[in-house]
Amino acid sequence: MIKRYVVGLGEVLWDVLPEGKKLGGAPANFAYHAGQFLGMDNTIAVSALGEDKLAEETIEALKEHGLNDLLPRVPYPTGTVQVQLDEQGIPTYDIKENVAWDNIPFDDDIAEIARNCRAVCFGSLAQRNVVSRETIQKFLDATPADCMKIFDINLRQQFYTKEILKESFQRCNILKINDEELVLIGRMFGYPGLDIENKCWLILGKYNLDMLVLTCGTNGSYVFRA
Repeated sequence: MIKRYVVGLGEVLWDVLPEGKKLGGAPANFAYHAGQFLGMDNTIAVSALGEDKLAEETIEALKEHGLNDLLPRVPYPTGTVQVQLDEQGIPTYDIKENVAWDNIPFDDDIAEIARNCRAVCFGSLAQRNVVSRETIQKFLDATPADCMKIFDINLRQQFYTKEILKESFQRCNILKINDEELVLIGRMFGYPGLDIENKCWLILGKYNLDMLVLTCGTNGSYVFRA
């Protein structure tokens, strides 16, 4: 029987903090936490790594956590995010560009995972570069009809466009968004006057989504379904 994976597709990177570095990336985090429920053999992180020391450290860290990975090597540095803290402890982020996860190739191995995908989580950040964007789109288009496709918007710095977001809305069947992102989306797509709930219903219907999950920090989270 062919295994059907739950996939975290996109950035794998290191957050470089004042006290040291920590492995991260929202899609990889998704795959890891999904594995806590489903068993780690059923989940996989799909991204790309460079041909450097950080790549080897990434592989070791993922092994320690028991997470499967498909991380082709590409001639770009492994991704990092430089995190600086001001006097009040408020962080600012410098997400390095033109790194390995910007250049994920759609090779035969990744195509095979796509064809046998049970669920996939992807975001907007990993689509900032055309190579990874096309790979993510090809992956989503190659998944089975019953695949759960979760778009976890992560609006970072200037790394998103209206067109990328629209393409992602059209390819997903579940949208995860927070209240701040919802305000930005409302302005960008031309419905800033609606309240939060009506924005969610509008997006759910406009893109024929199965579900929209809205997180509101300390005010809880909400699930909208048709």
